[in-house]
Amino acid sequence: MPVLTRLVPSPLVVDIRAGALENLGSILADQRISASGRLAVAVSAGSGAALRERLAPQLPGVDWFPMAGGTLDAAVELADRMRSGTYDAVVGLGGGKIIDAAKYAAARIGLPMVAVATNLAHDGICSPVSTLDNDAGRGSYGVPSPIGLIVDLDVIRDAPGRFVAAGIGDVLSNISACADWELSQRETGEQVDGLAIAMGRSAGELMLRHPGTIADDTLLIALAESLVLSGIAMNISGSTRPTSGGCHEISHALDILYPGRSAQHGEQCGLGGAFASYLRGDADLSGEMAAVLARHGLPVTADQIGFSDEEFVAAVHYAPQTRPGRFTILEHLDLDPTAIRDAYTDYVKHVSS
Repeated sequence: MPVLTRLVPSPLVVDIRAGALENLGSILADQRISASGRLAVAVSAGSGAALRERLAPQLPGVDWFPMAGGTLDAAVELADRMRSGTYDAVVGLGGGKIIDAAKYAAARIGLPMVAVATNLAHDGICSPVSTLDNDAGRGSYGVPSPIGLIVDLDVIRDAPGRFVAAGIGDVLSNISACADWELSQRETGEQVDGLAIAMGRSAGELMLRHPGTIADDTLLIALAESLVLSGIAMNISGSTRPTSGGCHEISHALDILYPGRSAQHGEQCGLGGAFASYLRGDADLSGEMAAVLARHGLPVTADQIGFSDEEFVAAVHYAPQTRPGRFTILEHLDLDPTAIRDAYTDYVKHVSS
């Protein structure tokens, strides 16, 4: 009998612990990452630059590439600058924007990429997607996922608490995204990937049930591991389906309609996931998600991130346009603004009671 299996793209190295950066040089010297020690390190102007002086003695053979931000133009420019060297791999050192830019640049020049995350704000640190600002607002670009992920808990503890908590909202929204995917299977016949759903939903459930706070190493480890699982779930499915449903459509709509006013991606997705769950008729889950979000200081209503009810209603109504062809509870219900307003009013009463 033939043995049928599939290869699952996943990182070669995952190192999540306190003091991980003390061994960064030896980790990157892994023959599967760099045989020669020739590495290009994209570093952020903030948290990454602060670490450069500390890490430089460990990495004598690398070239450093400071970056101001995570735009498409900056990522293309980074790739062009790296072409002049002969490197084994690209390292992205910093927050999500720098890591996304480094992933895109590495893909553009055909090199593997290692993510060294200085915060845990969203699942981009291990995903096959780069989200970059462009002339039209913001775009998502398919790229190979990182071959390595390094998270030093000592560094994460120094990150603004809001950035760490935002990652909880992003992972928590997986539960809603997977429910949307299964809804599409029932209503449209869309094929789902059970393994991707299992991994994506397990990551979300871990955050839903974890009793700790961002001051606890156990929660930080669980969050980092959940972000890894989310990235692998996307690799398995070949899309963002197990991590992105109506929750992310709402977040993208807020970004598009109110540029410059949007909150953290994970904050918006967590709120979007709780509201989408309410729209699907799962009031108990919606309430559980809202309670967890609130416990971590994340928003559960639009006004908590600076949007009026009318602005949030407009974003929910616009949201399906952000992902043409994707079927979620928003496309299924196809609510007009009045119906959305009524549903949101009921949701607010539910999560505030």
